[in-house]
Amino acid sequence: MDLNEDGMLPPPPQLDLDLDLDGMLQALSIGGASSSGGLPPPPSPLAPSPLAPSPPPSPPPGTTAIASGEQDCEQKQAINHTPDAISIPGAVTNISSPSTDNDEVINERGLHQHTHTNNTDADRTTTQSSQDGDKTVHTEAGVAIDVTPPAPDRDRPDQLWLSPPSNQTLPPPPSPLLPPPSPLLPPPPSLLEGADSDSSRGPPLPGPQPGAPEAKSGHSVDTESRNGRMERGKKVAGEETTATGEVAEYKKEPDFEEFKLLMWDEYQPRVQSQSMLCVYHTNMDTKFVDRSAFITGMAKYNEQGMLQAQMNELLEEGHEYAVTLYTWRCCSRALPQVKSNDQPNRVEIYEKTVEVLGPQVAKLMDFMYFQKKAIERFCGEVKRLCHKEKRNDFVSEAYLLTLGKFINMFAVLDELKNMKSGVRNDYAAYRRSAQFLKVMAEPEALQESQNLAFFLATQNKIRDTLKETLQSIPNFEELLADVVNICMEMYENKQYLLPSEKHMLVKVMGCGLFLMDSKEVSIYKLDNRKRINLQKIDRILKQLEMVPLFGDMQIAPFSYIKQSPTFDATKWPMAMSSAVSSQSNLLGSLEAIRDDHVRYISQLAKHSNEITTTQRENPRTDRENKELCELALRGLQLLSGWTVQVMELYSWKLLHPVDQRANPHVPQDAEEYERATRYNYNSDEKFALIEVIGMIKGLQVLMGRMESVFNEAIRRNIYAELQDFVQIGLRDLLRKSIKNKKEVIRTILMSVRETSADWLRGVEPKDDPALAGKKDPDGGFAIKVPRRNVGPSSTQLYMVRTMLESLIADKSGAKKSLRKDIEPKDLAAIDAFHKTSFFWSYLLNFSDTLMQCCDLSQLWYREFFLEMTMGKKIQFPIEMSMPWILTDHILETKEPSMMEYILYPLDLYNDSAHYALTNFKKQFLYDEVEAEVNLCFDQFVYKLSDQIYAYFKHLAGSIMLDKRFRAECFSNSMKIAYPPANRYVTLMKQRHVQILGRSIDLNRLISQRIGAALQKSLDTAITKFEGGDITGIVELEGLIEVNRMTHKLLAKHLSLNDFDAMFREANHNVSAPYGRITLHVFWELNYDFLPNYCFNAATNRFHHKDISFVKMSKISFVQPVQRDKPPNVPSHHLWGTKALNTSYSAIYGLYSNFVGAPHFRACCRLLGYQGIAVVMEELLKIIKSLLNGTILQYVRTLMKVMPSVCKLPRYDYGSPGVLGYYHANLEPMIQYPDLRTEVFQTLREAGNAVLFCMLMEQNLSQEEVSDLKHAAPFQNIIPKPFLPPKEGETKKEKETELKGIMKKLEARYAALQVVPVITKLGTKQQTDIAAEGDLLTRERLCCGLSMFEIVLTRIKSFLDDPIWNGDPPPNGVMNIDECTEFHRLWSAIQFVYCMPVGHNEFTVEQLFGEGLNWAGCTLIVLLGQQRRFEALDFSYHVLKVNRVDQKDEPIRGIQLKRMVDRVRKFQILNSQIFAVLNKYLKSSDADNLPVEHVRCFQPPIHQSHQTTI
Repeated sequence: MDLNEDGMLPPPPQLDLDLDLDGMLQALSIGGASSSGGLPPPPSPLAPSPLAPSPPPSPPPGTTAIASGEQDCEQKQAINHTPDAISIPGAVTNISSPSTDNDEVINERGLHQHTHTNNTDADRTTTQSSQDGDKTVHTEAGVAIDVTPPAPDRDRPDQLWLSPPSNQTLPPPPSPLLPPPSPLLPPPPSLLEGADSDSSRGPPLPGPQPGAPEAKSGHSVDTESRNGRMERGKKVAGEETTATGEVAEYKKEPDFEEFKLLMWDEYQPRVQSQSMLCVYHTNMDTKFVDRSAFITGMAKYNEQGMLQAQMNELLEEGHEYAVTLYTWRCCSRALPQVKSNDQPNRVEIYEKTVEVLGPQVAKLMDFMYFQKKAIERFCGEVKRLCHKEKRNDFVSEAYLLTLGKFINMFAVLDELKNMKSGVRNDYAAYRRSAQFLKVMAEPEALQESQNLAFFLATQNKIRDTLKETLQSIPNFEELLADVVNICMEMYENKQYLLPSEKHMLVKVMGCGLFLMDSKEVSIYKLDNRKRINLQKIDRILKQLEMVPLFGDMQIAPFSYIKQSPTFDATKWPMAMSSAVSSQSNLLGSLEAIRDDHVRYISQLAKHSNEITTTQRENPRTDRENKELCELALRGLQLLSGWTVQVMELYSWKLLHPVDQRANPHVPQDAEEYERATRYNYNSDEKFALIEVIGMIKGLQVLMGRMESVFNEAIRRNIYAELQDFVQIGLRDLLRKSIKNKKEVIRTILMSVRETSADWLRGVEPKDDPALAGKKDPDGGFAIKVPRRNVGPSSTQLYMVRTMLESLIADKSGAKKSLRKDIEPKDLAAIDAFHKTSFFWSYLLNFSDTLMQCCDLSQLWYREFFLEMTMGKKIQFPIEMSMPWILTDHILETKEPSMMEYILYPLDLYNDSAHYALTNFKKQFLYDEVEAEVNLCFDQFVYKLSDQIYAYFKHLAGSIMLDKRFRAECFSNSMKIAYPPANRYVTLMKQRHVQILGRSIDLNRLISQRIGAALQKSLDTAITKFEGGDITGIVELEGLIEVNRMTHKLLAKHLSLNDFDAMFREANHNVSAPYGRITLHVFWELNYDFLPNYCFNAATNRFHHKDISFVKMSKISFVQPVQRDKPPNVPSHHLWGTKALNTSYSAIYGLYSNFVGAPHFRACCRLLGYQGIAVVMEELLKIIKSLLNGTILQYVRTLMKVMPSVCKLPRYDYGSPGVLGYYHANLEPMIQYPDLRTEVFQTLREAGNAVLFCMLMEQNLSQEEVSDLKHAAPFQNIIPKPFLPPKEGETKKEKETELKGIMKKLEARYAALQVVPVITKLGTKQQTDIAAEGDLLTRERLCCGLSMFEIVLTRIKSFLDDPIWNGDPPPNGVMNIDECTEFHRLWSAIQFVYCMPVGHNEFTVEQLFGEGLNWAGCTLIVLLGQQRRFEALDFSYHVLKVNRVDQKDEPIRGIQLKRMVDRVRKFQILNSQIFAVLNKYLKSSDADNLPVEHVRCFQPPIHQSHQTTI
């Protein structure tokens, strides 16, 4: 690859994003219908994502994949993805094979890297630092790690910027068109393949790979920290290069959807703890392997460092045995037992038992020998230091602390051995099997077995052996008193940083006093001699009644003192008091914690903003570095203090489980662990724990973001303070020691300078007058101390601190203390430096210290309580697990202020899993954590999704509730409240939740479950409608609208399916021509509406008849309606809450028991054209079956009972005579038994069907008009503006002016016209869809399209039987007196139902409504018999005659006046019906027929020639 003129690589090519116009215009297409099938089942939240790349190939031989944690964690799947990184400064670039011997390796990028020889001698491990300290190569155990400190992104507000060293090439700024790195996307092929495709040239690209174990289980590569390593660099001559000088080329362009996901990730709120990065940090802890490099120091301190290294190795080994004991699970309970000596397979059982338990017993044997060796070594050191010749020798603070750690180790191992009964059970099972098989036949093996059995069976064996051995050492109590005093002093001065160190100091005080106390040497005598201060220790032991021992094991340090031989309760007033310890009251410290948190966050934000917003050209000053260093230390101390308070409260609760008197909700059979966790915290304590954990994890994130800034400031500050103090601060003391010939002091000071001084040119100035014991000249002696970005190694720091401590210690090994020969100001300076430098080792390992200060992993472990169940419990349920208890408490209480804290308790699983892999190194513990996480996270997503959906449904229901109804309820002291504001939106924005090394898209999981909940709500709404009558369609529409509003509110934050597609799926209308709603509407019409509803033209409604006809008659021709009972569902699947359900039930209850305009409008909107067409077609089939079936049969029967001739009586007879005449002639019709039952019922059904079709037509027309008015602006249909008339203006001028205005309006609103816009910008397919939609909309504007007219025409075609029209008239014109046509039959029927009824009887209107009239009038109109009916009707004739004579007398029990009134009422009704029908049938045009269609008839016969009646 060619370099440019500046010697730099050319920039990467810019990418252009080709946006999909078809996808953007999809929402604008008209007439396009989307279909949706069933939703796929939601995947497991912890299953591998389909976006995850396949695991990379194994690295070539000779390379080693390094990650924090055990190798078996590689089997765990993770959803996190390798970022699209260009280069990763700070990641290891080569890990050499142990066989490499100082060779220069060329990796696949062409970069030179150096490897170092792997020697077995630990002294060969080397730490090399460059002059500026920015790049450190540290080798240990044969692994070379090339470390480059990462630098963040300047343009990112959450990242900090460091001025890069001058010898490093800067990475390029990312292209504005490229998405930032995201764990959602796999890396580009060019990055995975390297410079070329030959993978044999070197190891794979460094950095986290898919499928590889994370640096910390439970954490994946965090986007922000990863982007921090993706630095923005400077542009050199317009060219962009990576940090290593190569060009980064992308072969795959990201698509638009991925780009949007990445943008969402950038701006999602950070409500989760820091994720551990798979990066490598400089480790300055050399563990004294480089002590030979400091031979210029004091020899005895060098030797002491070697001893300390050996003792540290024993401590590490002891920790391994402690882990083995703590994580021991009894195997013998799972092994088959030999039940009798005659059992045939007992030999095989014993052999397998020995085979299985053999390796475990070997560990126990090693443990027994280890504790013996450790006691001997500890007692040997005590004996050496207590020798009379070394009694006054100086013993360093670090060495005394190491002895204290030994005491703590013995206490932990002894308590673990006592607690683990499973260890003894397993060994007993092994011993029985081994003795049977004679495996331990040799005397030595038998003796070892007996010793091990005795060791395991004896309680407190380690502690008693240690005490017994110490008792034989003269003056051992003096050394132990020094150990106890140093622990007490460090505790009071807070010279500790890690939570475990604080608890270790307290345990050493208690156990140390126990070891010291004896009948010969009492601790109370030592207190009297002022060797120890029991009063201070008493106060400390009361402050910390319970401290963590190991894992979930807790111990009361004062219990050691109670077991001492000379225990005197009067000497311990505070520890023996019954007052509750302050460690059990976290609520009392919560306010102070909040204040400290706010104060520190403010200080941190000040520096973070300054670093982010300013571009520094010069390095920071010493003052600024010191300020940042102190800020980092202050943050670590706060985090440690908060973690300590959480763990101390947890410890106190574990040892003080609640009982039924304190908490009545505790079951009688509750487990001990359940009483200690689940029921032992009240709501306030749980919230306090959650808040403090949130503060710890949140501050850890903020400090982790500034890690690179802190690391540089710490290294520079420590270097400056150390060099200033050594080169300048000690000059005056050195000069005085040389002048006064204090050789011991001079030797120590010179050793300090030679050990740690870093002179400007590498050589100490020889002309320094202080070296000659002389004062500086008048002009002064200038010593320029360099400034470097590097800190001292752990051995170097230990040597300096120990030698300086020897100058101010009371014991120096000489006849008198060296303090007397040093001036007070020098003593104060050395003491201040000694106290300050105590924390340097923690600060230099800032990342590890930060993680340990925030470690809350022990809140999950419960091995001690599992052991107490004696095998009854393999594991406790999640209801007893502290992480889930805290998480579930937030979900159950729905506290808005705590909702954003909900992910912090889940991070405790990350801590526990990381601790299981890196500290315990036990796969089964990780598997148990993972199994619980799988269950808890599924429960978490389920409950959270349910709450979010219920909240937004409540909000939507409240928004849609009628305001007048709400106000009326409020006036009646019934408040229907809106849902309180909650912070679910923050959680819905989480797309990368890091848990157990997996990146989980919480937004997607919530979207899936809420989508399913919406689908269920729609299904519930339709099911509820199916369980009721047709009046429920108005409520169904309301339920659909409230779900639509819920979908609209949620769609702002979640990716949900289209609501119409979800509705079609719930309605089973995806591919079927009709859905559930259409089917139920028709079912209700057929079985309930047509036979049971009565129409009232006055209200234009159908009313359900008050008394069912079935109850009135013994003949049951209407089957009772059987409906499925709707299922009981939660409130949020209906309207949101119980109050809203009650309110809406009251509102929609007003729409029950009748069917009117609201119901028909709802039918039109819900059924649509297709559904309406189906219903109409089915109704026509019903009408046809009625007309050609039941009605036709009754018409034929009734025609037979009709008189053959029934004339119109003359007016001379009067209305009583006419009524009597008709009553006599129609007596058979009146007495026909089925007339008022079956006949009327059948006609009512036909009339209701006709009415339904007509009302649907009317409401559909209203809906269409509304739709067309809304669509008009988008179809270039602009209303004509009003032009005021002007004088002298002609009509032509006015039309011209109007045309001009219309053209301007069309041009103004041209952008709204859908079809031209789509035609111009869209594809051909989109253009066709838009044109078809526009054509359909314009066709709806056409007048004259009447669905009801078609229905009437179809009904007319059903009337093809001759019975409807009768025989042809004899006169060839019309039948006047003959009763052969249908209108004469209907006249008789109308005469019957016009007859008034008694007071206790129901009228025909009450029983059948006006559907009966509509049926008869419709048939008359369709048969063309309207004019004849109106002229020849019996009832009308009675009315006409009565109008003349105005008589009112009873005729055959019929009150004439009442009869006439009813006739007039029905005459008006019939006229209205005829008018409506004629309007639809256009019958009014018959009056304008041409003349040629008019027939001429003979004149009528004179009256004198006619026969009278």
